[in-house]
Amino acid sequence: MLEMPRVDLEKCTGCGTCAAACHCGAIVIVEGKATIIETLKCGWCSVCEAVCPEGALYCEFEIVIEG
Repeated sequence: MLEMPRVDLEKCTGCGTCAAACHCGAIVIVEGKATIIETLKCGWCSVCEAVCPEGALYCEFEIVIEG
């Protein structure tokens, strides 16, 4: 199973910044909280983690570019 971004529901305010930034459409706001719904669409770009003002999204993976 692939690692997906995770949402800390205690920190998430449901502002929607992550959903707006997710170009894959993998994040939506459900009942006032960010939810990863389309995990197969996630491109592991970690933009959601970078834009979250509350630090509620985190990616448990690291992207490594080998040359």
